[in-house]
Amino acid sequence: MAENIYWADTYVTKTRTALDAISTIRHGQRVFIGSACGEPQVLVRALAELSPHFSGLEIVRMMSLETSSLTEIANRTQDASLNIRSIYLGSTTSELLSRNKRFITPMNMSDVPSLFSSRRMPINVALIQVSPPDDFGWMSLGVSVDVTLAAATAADFVIAQVNSRMPRVMGHSFIHANQVDLVVEHDEPLLTISPIERSDTAIKIGKQISRLIEDGSTLQVGLDAASQATVQALQGKNDLGFHSQYLTEDVMHLYSQGVITNRCKGYNDGKLVASAALGSNNLYEFLHDNPGIEFYPSDYVNDPFTIARHNKMVTMNRALAIDLTGQVLAEAMPQTLFAGISGIPDFVRGARGSKGGKSIIFLPSTTRDGKKSNIIPNVGGETVVVPRGDVHFVATEFGVINMFGKSLQERVMALISISHPDFRDELLDIAKDDGLVAKERKLGTGEKGVYPVHLEEFIYRDELKISIRPAKPVDERRIQEHYYSLDKDDVMNRFFHEKTSFIRSDVETKSQIDYIRELTLIALVGETGFEKVIAIGEYLLEADTNLAEVAFSVATDYQGMGLGKALLKKLAQAARDNGVAGLLAYTVPTNKAMINLFKSLPYKARTHVEDDGLKLSCRFDELKEGLD
Repeated sequence: MAENIYWADTYVTKTRTALDAISTIRHGQRVFIGSACGEPQVLVRALAELSPHFSGLEIVRMMSLETSSLTEIANRTQDASLNIRSIYLGSTTSELLSRNKRFITPMNMSDVPSLFSSRRMPINVALIQVSPPDDFGWMSLGVSVDVTLAAATAADFVIAQVNSRMPRVMGHSFIHANQVDLVVEHDEPLLTISPIERSDTAIKIGKQISRLIEDGSTLQVGLDAASQATVQALQGKNDLGFHSQYLTEDVMHLYSQGVITNRCKGYNDGKLVASAALGSNNLYEFLHDNPGIEFYPSDYVNDPFTIARHNKMVTMNRALAIDLTGQVLAEAMPQTLFAGISGIPDFVRGARGSKGGKSIIFLPSTTRDGKKSNIIPNVGGETVVVPRGDVHFVATEFGVINMFGKSLQERVMALISISHPDFRDELLDIAKDDGLVAKERKLGTGEKGVYPVHLEEFIYRDELKISIRPAKPVDERRIQEHYYSLDKDDVMNRFFHEKTSFIRSDVETKSQIDYIRELTLIALVGETGFEKVIAIGEYLLEADTNLAEVAFSVATDYQGMGLGKALLKKLAQAARDNGVAGLLAYTVPTNKAMINLFKSLPYKARTHVEDDGLKLSCRFDELKEGLD
């Protein structure tokens, strides 16, 4: 069609009914259907109605809501009238996907547009849905740009449902009326997605993840419940940015509240960028002519190099399962819809290249019925969506670990620590049998330990940011390094004798803990996951007295900063919350620092001389005079 034709002169002549437009499709053609909530419903209904009259059609689409079940038609006719090609990368263990594996084309989302534009997969007919044309003939693909723009641009023939309810979205979302061959004007509600129900597990995971997200981060958010729970947990953050495959209602709320400002993205500053929207009509109204929002095709939004250009890029994606070495399975489910579609590897790699970036994979520790662990010994024959070398942070409701740079043994122990307690022993035994961990490794009291995330906090000493949190199994090596870094006097004050060797079995009990009878708090500085331990405070419960013995060590370069006092205060509060009656400490009479530290507590302190040592004790029900 000539480019210089005035669009309005031919627009009316292109108008057809849906059935007439679909009747122009010829046998054996490849037909693309606009994806997600941008699906042209009236055209799909007409295609389903006329399907008995077609033979050999190939339908190309993303995972679909199936408002008219073309999959059912394909199965009923044994692919004679039409065959489905669903672009998807993920596990096919769900019942729906398992029955229809033959339809799946595994691809990374960022690669799909070039598949069409290069004509490696020629598109004969594209069925799309657009907004009405503006005065210049431009129509917006609205809520679904992703791979639809590339398909429409590359197609031999384009049939567009023009729907006045489709919002005009800024960015690269437009197709001109002269690029469309037939028009079906039909107004109807756009497809919407009901709010995802947040389980207690999803909320716990969301809170775990939110603690990793710093002010000024740029977010990619999945469509699952835990991702949306994480978004809700970010209301106290500042100047967040957004660059993600899908825009959801929860993100809209953060934008409206001023939490997402897009000022600090470092790329596309001031713009909220996505390639599609899934949500309610309120979300679609929010998109309409909003200059702060731009939609781009998937080969831009999902391009790892584009993603990496953002500051502090944080990607959050749900996994179906992860094996003990870090291989990740993912799949789309009714409650996550398109979560398994092929965008995860793009964002994982993009975040790794971002300055200050974090890639977070998360999953519930068990299946919904609680009968199986989602942290599994190995993936078997399932599709690995994220290879072990690309995995960075992993979160469950039991905690967050950093896998980057960890040995297989460290990975196994870390993943077991955030697995459900009911499966930890079994996973460890299998890992030993597979040679992934040493035979002598054990979980100790950490077998049933639940990480107390509420004890995490940041403190500042001038410009130094210090993290204080409970110890995890992944901290074993850095605790060992801390003890080796202590000078002779500090070792004597901590252990009461000269000690030059701190082997693994000596420090294992500091990190494999149940967080109730045994609790170790560590102070750290440095990059998350690669921090240095600069101080340790710990307690061990004496069952017969219900008093907890406390001990401390602070690295020489960080003494005088009040770290011991900060750790003791948190230990005392945790002990009280855990039902401990009080604290006690053993030291030498010359260790004035420890004596003063203990007496800084708001409880009556008792001192007892025992041989050459000193025993300090207090009870939580005995406050100092004047504090009653």
